[in-house]
Amino acid sequence: MSAPDQAAAAVLSQVALAADGTVLGLALAFIAVRSVLKFKATNSALHKIKEAPSVRVSDLRSVVSEHGDSNQSDEGKLVIVRGTVEAKSAVEGDWKSLRNDVLVAHDSGEKAVIVQRTQTCIYNEWKGFMGWTSDLRSLFPRSWREQESSSKRMVPFVIVEAGRWPRSEYVNVNMDGSSHPLPLETVYHHLQPVNATSITFLQAIFGHQYPVGLLHEEKILPLGKDITAVGICSSIRGTPEIKSCNFLPYFLSEMTKDQMIVDLAFKTKVLLWSGVVFGSLAVGILSYAAVRNWNRWKEWRHQRQTQRQNAAAANEDIANIPDGQLCVICLTRRRRSAFVPCGHLVCCPRCALSVVRELSPPCPLCRQTIHSAVRIYDS
Repeated sequence: MSAPDQAAAAVLSQVALAADGTVLGLALAFIAVRSVLKFKATNSALHKIKEAPSVRVSDLRSVVSEHGDSNQSDEGKLVIVRGTVEAKSAVEGDWKSLRNDVLVAHDSGEKAVIVQRTQTCIYNEWKGFMGWTSDLRSLFPRSWREQESSSKRMVPFVIVEAGRWPRSEYVNVNMDGSSHPLPLETVYHHLQPVNATSITFLQAIFGHQYPVGLLHEEKILPLGKDITAVGICSSIRGTPEIKSCNFLPYFLSEMTKDQMIVDLAFKTKVLLWSGVVFGSLAVGILSYAAVRNWNRWKEWRHQRQTQRQNAAAANEDIANIPDGQLCVICLTRRRRSAFVPCGHLVCCPRCALSVVRELSPPCPLCRQTIHSAVRIYDS
């Protein structure tokens, strides 16, 4: 680990352990709360997927009620459908259609309904003379510049029952508003090096990021791929249509219903135990910090009270002290310290201490050199 990394780690550890671990306890409590919330959402999704019927494409019409108005759709029902990807033009076209409305991958030539091309710029950095700037950028989750550009093309597609012909029974896939990951296949992967220039040399000298390569990827959703659709199915103009649900983690997936249940069950266990473990650690650390800070506050309060009492005792009222008992230096406090070896009782403890600290201190009364002062207590 380099020196800047060690310094950053030391600062983070000091911040985390500040106030006897209060910051660390609050961070663990936040993680525990997030784990519990994610556990509730995942557990709810698990129960919904368990209760959702797994039907074939040919049985959707009997499961989903049709709506009379062709311009509207009913609320629909949560279903799980397993089938094969097919272009919508292939099932809606007649015998006069010469070709299907599908996409063709640019590099592999495979037919697909979704083609996604991604170009990622890979950066490297060398900490030069101004390398501290890269340490500052590393504190932020995102880079200052965009490192990836992506383009996606899509044609309407449906899910048909595998091995059944003619494909008169199908379900339309509505991708509007869906943010779920898609089961895409990578058909092209190429890393293109970037030649260094004079600008790259300057970027390296001053510790800035500089590009070293371009990663080109092409992913597709091919025709004939077996997928599972999980969503709300309703009847649109007499044809079943399925769309995604925001409260479910899946929409189009390669996993079957049983595999989804196993995956969600494992995630719920991990999130539950994470919430329990982090919550217990947070409670323990916060309790320890609360007790420590409470004891410190009581100790500080006791010290303040003691200081006030000592100050009140030291600052006695002048009117209650006879003139012959006042300190000859400050004339405000009672004489309580005697000098050694002369034995004169003429100063208060505070003034006697200031006299003793001098170089070759003389007694204020007889001017004899003294060695120390002794506090005199009344019986």
